[in-house]
Amino acid sequence: MRASRLVSILLLLQTRGRVTAREIADTLEVSVRTIYRDMESLSAAGVPLYADPGHRGGYELLDGFRTRLTGLTTGEAESLFLTGLPTAAADLGLGTAVTAAHLKLMAALPPELRDRAGRIAECFHLDAPAWYGADDHTPHLTEVADAVWNRRRLRIRYLRWAEPHENTRVVDPYGVVLKAGAWYLVAGHREAPVDAGAGAGAASGPGMGVEAVGGGPAGGSPDGGADGARIRTYRVSRILDVQARAETFERPVGFALATYWEDYLDRFDRRRHRASATVRVSPSAMKRLVDVLEPVVVRAARTSATRPDADGWVEVVLPIESVDSAITTLLPFGGDAEVLGPPELRSAMRAAAAALARVYRCRDAGTGTPEW
Repeated sequence: MRASRLVSILLLLQTRGRVTAREIADTLEVSVRTIYRDMESLSAAGVPLYADPGHRGGYELLDGFRTRLTGLTTGEAESLFLTGLPTAAADLGLGTAVTAAHLKLMAALPPELRDRAGRIAECFHLDAPAWYGADDHTPHLTEVADAVWNRRRLRIRYLRWAEPHENTRVVDPYGVVLKAGAWYLVAGHREAPVDAGAGAGAASGPGMGVEAVGGGPAGGSPDGGADGARIRTYRVSRILDVQARAETFERPVGFALATYWEDYLDRFDRRRHRASATVRVSPSAMKRLVDVLEPVVVRAARTSATRPDADGWVEVVLPIESVDSAITTLLPFGGDAEVLGPPELRSAMRAAAAALARVYRCRDAGTGTPEW
């Protein structure tokens, strides 16, 4: 355990440069006193490191010192290739670099770990797109990603759901996200759109491929970006044209892409589900929820479920987007679900069921298509 930690400390110093004892302790989840002892052990073993005191001080290796990756454990060697996503790397224009890095890492491993890592890589395949869905066509993804890596400001022409459909904006590209086979750009919005103030994004979302107003970093204002830039999310397949500008930018202090994305998804669900429906469902329907409904709706159903009645039926409260979308969602349950409210949804479900019954009644009676 301690030997593994000493190797981790060496790699941290090698990759980050000057690091404080507190930063190392936080990363490795040990006490600062433990790090002090580890540093003394490394120094005694001949590792050329030195420490500078003071506010800007820390530990640092002498220039030119490198350690090899022979300290990797079997588990680390196995997990190394689970982080290699060749398809995503190729989409981002990093396929050649990833291949070269892969070869270098393989060459640095001892023979027994190299063989083990190769076997693990042959047994793992990532297929990111959802079932029955095609990959997005993203001809501008490489240019967008290059601007993200180099923090270059972009001018994009974007096709969105709301009018005017084509919109040109200048953005600071903070990061890219791959979600269920679709690529998204998270960016600071620099210029007001043509239809400023029209309320873009409320009815749009990831599936529509349009921009949505995003919040800032945790604890920040809704605008959240550097120099007052608003943070928005763009589906890369909807970018019609992109031009890298000469200006560079800095990310907002404290911005974390993963944290922003999780918060964005949560806010998107809250915007999308503007109403709710009370539904009485059978035990069979409760078991089928996970096969028919999306996860956020399933969680709401299970959380709100009442105690079963004498027949085992329960009442649940489901978040819905609209009456029309709720009909499409609930009809697959057939007679195992009864809408109790709101009244307009119950009435619409009754009308849909009656129309369906008329179709089958007329066909079975041989009278042809019913008159509506």
